[in-house]
Amino acid sequence: MTAFVAVADLQGFAPAARKLGLSPSAVTRLVAALEERVGARLLQRTTRSVALTDVGARYLERVKQILADLAEADASASAERLEPSGRLVVSAPVGFGRQHVAPLLSDYLKRYPDVAGELRLSDLMINLVEDGVDCAVRIGQLADSSLVARQFGAMRRIVVASPDYLAARGTPVAPSEVAAHDTIHFGATTPAVTWRFVVGGRDLRVPCTPRFTTNVADAAILHAERGGGLTRVLAYQAAEAIRDGRLQIVLADYEVPPMPIAIVYPTSRLLSAKVRAFIDLAAEICDWRFGAKSTT
Repeated sequence: MTAFVAVADLQGFAPAARKLGLSPSAVTRLVAALEERVGARLLQRTTRSVALTDVGARYLERVKQILADLAEADASASAERLEPSGRLVVSAPVGFGRQHVAPLLSDYLKRYPDVAGELRLSDLMINLVEDGVDCAVRIGQLADSSLVARQFGAMRRIVVASPDYLAARGTPVAPSEVAAHDTIHFGATTPAVTWRFVVGGRDLRVPCTPRFTTNVADAAILHAERGGGLTRVLAYQAAEAIRDGRLQIVLADYEVPPMPIAIVYPTSRLLSAKVRAFIDLAAEICDWRFGAKSTT
């Protein structure tokens, strides 16, 4: 199409070839291939001149608009790679996203006014490409090798209880003592509930019979604060209650290794500026080190 437009505008194959940096024969072949594809003669050729046919004149008008649209699309894509712009879709787990990713995205949109943001909160493991998500915050080991991950911290899974409960029932000092306590299970409802610990470098699964089960962390933490027993949650979920003294961590020496917190995005040779800027801002302002026992 570009060769055809050049020939039509310059009224000759030789000047068009000079403009495009090609040989006249190459330009001739390109125009001939275009005519073959559309099934119509676009140019009338003589030994002295080149003129548009009626079909060619109408086709030229459409082709110029198509090439202008392509140039605009290329420029827009190039600009988006250089400066954050367009629409950024971020996915995150519900609780963590509400507390930690939403403020990050808010700061990001203030810094980059040419970007429109969307935060999708879900505890389901979504497919980024199929769901049109630019990047996602994930907690835990990544099973999808098609994603690129940048780690920003780590997350402990902790056992907590209220000071009043521990004063009345005693503080467990070993995982084997969990069975003697009231427990609050947060997570999927299963016939057999077990809590995982690490003892002497080996995994230990401790069965328990919860007195209260919920799929919402806030409900489990509230019941624990009211003296309901031991509950096992992610560190960020109980951070405020621990900081305020409403809950205490127990069995810290037997916790499983912290889980990584990462921002992931699909493998891409050309990462867009909007995603790169989001990741860079997270590195600049976010403190997601929930894996250090001193932070809680």
